[in-house]
Amino acid sequence: MTRTVPYVHTRRFLGGIAIVMMLTAALATRPFEAQDHANLAHATTSSNADVSTVEALATETLGLKDLRAEALRVEVSRAKALWVEASTVKADRTFPKSSGAVQVDLLPADQTALVRRQRITGHLSPKSVVASPSGLVTAQNMMYTHTLSVFTPDGKLKDTIDDSVDLSRFGIDGHPGISKGAPVEAAFTHDGKYVYVANYSMYGKNFGPEGKDVCSPATAGGKSFLYRIDTRTFKIDQVIPVGAVPKYVAVTPDDSTVLVTNWCSWTVSVVNVKSASLVATIPIGGAYPRGIAISPDSKTAFIAVMGGQRIAKVDLASKRVSTFAHSGNGPRHILISPDGSYLYVTNNSSGTVSKVDAATGMVLNTVATGDEPRSMAISSDGLAVYVVNYKSSTVSKLRTSDLRQIAETATDPHPIGVAYEPTTGSVWVACYGGSIIVFDDSKRPLS
Repeated sequence: MTRTVPYVHTRRFLGGIAIVMMLTAALATRPFEAQDHANLAHATTSSNADVSTVEALATETLGLKDLRAEALRVEVSRAKALWVEASTVKADRTFPKSSGAVQVDLLPADQTALVRRQRITGHLSPKSVVASPSGLVTAQNMMYTHTLSVFTPDGKLKDTIDDSVDLSRFGIDGHPGISKGAPVEAAFTHDGKYVYVANYSMYGKNFGPEGKDVCSPATAGGKSFLYRIDTRTFKIDQVIPVGAVPKYVAVTPDDSTVLVTNWCSWTVSVVNVKSASLVATIPIGGAYPRGIAISPDSKTAFIAVMGGQRIAKVDLASKRVSTFAHSGNGPRHILISPDGSYLYVTNNSSGTVSKVDAATGMVLNTVATGDEPRSMAISSDGLAVYVVNYKSSTVSKLRTSDLRQIAETATDPHPIGVAYEPTTGSVWVACYGGSIIVFDDSKRPLS
């Protein structure tokens, strides 16, 4: 077949456009080429289809000038589409989703090694440490430090929040001037926008003696308060009355309700998030309620009642309380697996951790960890739990499938709190002497 000069020129021009477009696709996807070969192949196929479309126009009545204009339009259109696609992929991998969680790919937690990364000191007296879905970590500096310390995932101090408040600004009378708290435990909302903080005791005008660990409803001092802190401003924006010597705090998975265990009142405070008010106080039927775990459907709470051996179950709709399980002496902290199937309980006086069926209350397994196991954290995938052993000054890593201890390592004296930071796969241990030890748990053991 005889090819005319215009036809040859058109083919050459179209070939150049195809090369430019494929280069554009490659450049647009280069930051993600290890994961996005499929996207690049799709872009090349689409580019070829666009070239074929323009080439087909040569059989119609368009002249060379029109063909060039059409080819240029296709090139620009495709380049824009690739740029948007690449930018969207990058945004998806860099920034938090609407849930507040940062999407990261971590190895299964039962296959990684716990390796000490750093030691943080300063003006700290951490009673607990918690991590948000997007990586912020707060340490609650109890009693006389009167602060919360906020850290970025790499362990850098981001802010220090003073626990001083003017209660009259929150509609609370009877305590003129500045009042101070004693941050003991905290919990983030699941979107990461707020953190709720319980104050073991309050200090200021018309507050009674400070809280203590040996008490009863008859001897309990005055009630305390729950703070809400906005994680965008790091300011206390709500103050809500709860019971005497509040300890643990938990937010329901639907972010509608906050629960607080009141150590000396022997009750659980129920706070409505929307109205920012105390809507119920539930007697728990025993001394020293502490740890809280909430079912994934936000309907049921499990409470560790540390004054005996009992795990209580609370129906959050009816407020009905029943005895669910007996795990060991001094149950202190309680976790629930991500799918809601199992509970994990530290038995402080027994020196053990128990795995409990969350449907039946049957204790499935109990293992020894160290002297006075206290707080726990669970990996995002639910494959490992981390337990701090207060008197042994160690942290234990247990495989959740069978509670086998797969790691144990030393900490500073008296580890009291622990958190799993989900964006880096790190484990933060708060030590009562004034330090935080951070362990990396994102890599396989060295062979």
